[in-house]
Amino acid sequence: MLPLRILVLIALCSLATVASAAERPNIVWIIADDLSPELGCYGYEGVATPNIDRLANEGYRYTAAFSTAPVCSSSRSAFITGVYQTATGTHHHRTEVKKPLPSPVVPILTLLRDAGYYLSNSNNKLTRPGKTDYNFTAEDKLFDGVDWSQREKGQPFFAQIQIHEPHRPFVQAKDITRADHVSIPTYYPEHPVIRADWANYLASIEVLDGHVGAVLKRLEEERELDNTVIFFFGDHGRPHYRGKQWLYDGGIRVPLLVRWPGHTRPGIVKPDMVSLIDVSAATIAAAGIEIPAWMNGRNFLSAGYKGRDMIFAARDRCGDAVDRIRCVRTDSFKYIRNDFPELPYSQTSSYKDLQYPGMTVARALKQQGKLNGPAEAFWEESRPSEELYDLNADPDETHNVAGDPKYEKVLTDLRSNLDQWIADTNDQGYKPEPKLEETLKASQKWSSKAYQQRGFTRDVDPEVYLEWWEKELGLK
Repeated sequence: MLPLRILVLIALCSLATVASAAERPNIVWIIADDLSPELGCYGYEGVATPNIDRLANEGYRYTAAFSTAPVCSSSRSAFITGVYQTATGTHHHRTEVKKPLPSPVVPILTLLRDAGYYLSNSNNKLTRPGKTDYNFTAEDKLFDGVDWSQREKGQPFFAQIQIHEPHRPFVQAKDITRADHVSIPTYYPEHPVIRADWANYLASIEVLDGHVGAVLKRLEEERELDNTVIFFFGDHGRPHYRGKQWLYDGGIRVPLLVRWPGHTRPGIVKPDMVSLIDVSAATIAAAGIEIPAWMNGRNFLSAGYKGRDMIFAARDRCGDAVDRIRCVRTDSFKYIRNDFPELPYSQTSSYKDLQYPGMTVARALKQQGKLNGPAEAFWEESRPSEELYDLNADPDETHNVAGDPKYEKVLTDLRSNLDQWIADTNDQGYKPEPKLEETLKASQKWSSKAYQQRGFTRDVDPEVYLEWWEKELGLK
């Protein structure tokens, strides 16, 4: 048995640790599935988001925040560690072969638990476990429970609140014509199906906003709101073509709001370029934890933070669509590298073909010879190995200037920057994916069944499929 003096010292140290933890703020991540900045606080007209706007009015709103991948499991694997998914081998979407994270990388959950935090992960109602979707295995459980109310008295908590909206399937808009006169990206063809689908997207965002309001209300009722750091963000961009699963801004630019009473000033707009892995670094810093050297994320809430000069993102296999795309973005330019240029932008992807009616619209119009303007180039049979966009002149990224001599230096510099990032982070995307054939077969089996339930086969004619979408969306 240990001497009494030693036992007293251990007890005192334990009390000191608990006291130290109790003085730290609670931290809440409110994560929306598949959300671009189509929100009132970002100036988007046509959607009502009073609760999300409240967060912006009471804290910081970041106008240049980006995910490291345009799909959930890859992006989430990065921001739960603060390390690029390509560096940890978690880059393929829902890989069949999950492995432990490479040492010394650990989820930030481990760091927070060691610092005395209670860890919860829930859906928006805090009634069941929320989405994790990480492409790695862990020896220990990642979370302590579903609801932060299960913590010890006085214990600070870290809560992830996962909100499904606006992930597909969308909520049905009460007025299917509500999007007939709102702004949509120029690369979508003008068509009633596109507008109706966008109306449902906006309705889903408004449902998301209601869930955010419920979270804020509960924190207020429990008198925890003013002792809580709230990070609100989308895990990646919007679930429309040229958005989710692509590296254009529609796929990687996300809203990011931070409310931290006493640290963030109300209503401040921040143009700093931020990556979602920086949310990880800022989170553990807020908890009083030193940011480990292995983390790629930066504390963007630190005094004097000036923002990143560049952000990097990667897209690898998603479902049955094998690909490898990398990009680097500055304030003014986006450089994209397509490692498989022989593939079309619109290569067969069962998930997108089943979920995105805009894909069918464009295919049908192309078949009819009616697709033109910015919408047309995306449907070519192949794509360039390099794309460069002047974002100031071309925010929708529709005019590739990679071959324009005027941009030669920009192209050369960004090409070099991307090469350096690939080397520095030991990008694992250049290694073969284990069990790839089994993964592709499983995805195709799933999609064949889904098409069968709609009365089609996978090679359904676009014009026939478009009629189905028109009925599905209430247009016929």
